[in-house]
Amino acid sequence: MPLFATKPIATLRAEAEATGEHALVRALGPLNLVTLGIGAVIGAGIFVITGQVAALYAGPAVPLSMILVGVACAFAGLCYAEMASAVPVAGSAYTYAYATMGEFAAWIIGWDLVLEYAAGAATVGVGWSGHFVSLLGLFGVQIPASLTAPPTQLCTAAQVAAHAAGCSHVGLNPTGAIVNLPAVLIVAVMSAVLVIGIRESARVNSVIVILKVAIVLLVVLVSLSHLSRANWTPFIPPNTGEWGTYGWSGVLRGAGLVFFAYIGFDTVSTAAQESKNPQRDMPIGILGSLAVCTLLYVVVSAVLVGMVPYSELNIPAPMAYAMERIGAPWWIRVSIDVGAVLGIGSVILVMLLGQSRVFYSMSRDGLLGRWAGQVHPRFRTPYLSTIYTGIAVCFATGLLPLQLLGTWVNIGTLLAFVLVCAGVWILRSRRPDLHRPFRTPWVPAVPILGIVCCVGLMLTLPVDTWIRLGVWLMIGLAIYFAYGRKHSLLQRGV
Repeated sequence: MPLFATKPIATLRAEAEATGEHALVRALGPLNLVTLGIGAVIGAGIFVITGQVAALYAGPAVPLSMILVGVACAFAGLCYAEMASAVPVAGSAYTYAYATMGEFAAWIIGWDLVLEYAAGAATVGVGWSGHFVSLLGLFGVQIPASLTAPPTQLCTAAQVAAHAAGCSHVGLNPTGAIVNLPAVLIVAVMSAVLVIGIRESARVNSVIVILKVAIVLLVVLVSLSHLSRANWTPFIPPNTGEWGTYGWSGVLRGAGLVFFAYIGFDTVSTAAQESKNPQRDMPIGILGSLAVCTLLYVVVSAVLVGMVPYSELNIPAPMAYAMERIGAPWWIRVSIDVGAVLGIGSVILVMLLGQSRVFYSMSRDGLLGRWAGQVHPRFRTPYLSTIYTGIAVCFATGLLPLQLLGTWVNIGTLLAFVLVCAGVWILRSRRPDLHRPFRTPWVPAVPILGIVCCVGLMLTLPVDTWIRLGVWLMIGLAIYFAYGRKHSLLQRGV
């Protein structure tokens, strides 16, 4: 069969409704799905990235950067919602590509999703470690530095020229540390929660989401009486002469950076096969979580630059700094660290969930070994794919530097968004008769706008990020032609 043979929608739907020892349990309602999306999105971005974007790129106009990214993600979110309701199967963009563009495209996007979910979980694990160490420090507890950092750091040519600490040459340099132990432990804990069951995982995530959203709202309420109109003037500072530093170019460049903060709402679609009523609930989960997160990001970023001059916010913990500047009580500052630790923890949980479900779907189609599709007889979760994903992410988050991990995530996610938007357009053309409980409005305008926005954001990423993507895809293609194509159930006519 050709590389671009598509998997019939009827077959996918039949697999989604199948029961037996390899079936996942349907335990998630609309509220669970919304909190999954919020759990994946509200994390380090709301506590860290907002300040950096304000100080370096957008100035007080950082809420505009948030809105621009929210709009770009909305185009992709609408497309995800239609695909999730029409093809309610685990696997997210991988499954959608299989139904619209064929097996070869499906493999590429499935392999690409590893960059979003696994590398995303590892990246966020490193961020969690930093906030956890900071929180312990507030109570006088210290962990040896050799156990809170990776053994290497990635140095750029500019850092070497500036004789930055520990940077003797371009590339990976030793740090003297042994392993980032807190990052390894949080990934291991979240993997264990996912193995125990999707219902239990959803409950843990829901509790964390409620607590961290409450902390975010508390911070907003405390800051309202400390806002200064002068800090918002001028709202868009004049360009400094360098593209991307203030002015409208800064707002656009800031949008490219804060995109990382929005990654995760699409993870909701990986849980379609564990949703009680996916045709109805998946669009609610995807679009509902995106709307809530966009609103929170816009409000928090506006409040942050209203409390403190934007030029002072290029620091690791801008929200905590702002609270200290306005004289907020000590317990408020502790709450921010607690919120960051909880928020980032739930992001790791949802990212690991997404990766294990993609592997489960690829195994079910024969493109990966049977191990990835094994469902635990008691917990009804894809436990082996969850465990192996957790082990791989533990190694990555414990040994690799944050700078290297972070560059893999954005481009993988944007490529997935592009293919999902294209998939909606293709499926509307090829299967106009297909039942779609949710229909993306204004097709093909919305998918085209989604593709243009995502490709535009991809073009803002550094060249070395594209090189790493190319190398990663070449490795994936080698695996596909050596194993996946030979064992594909579709290719074998099974």
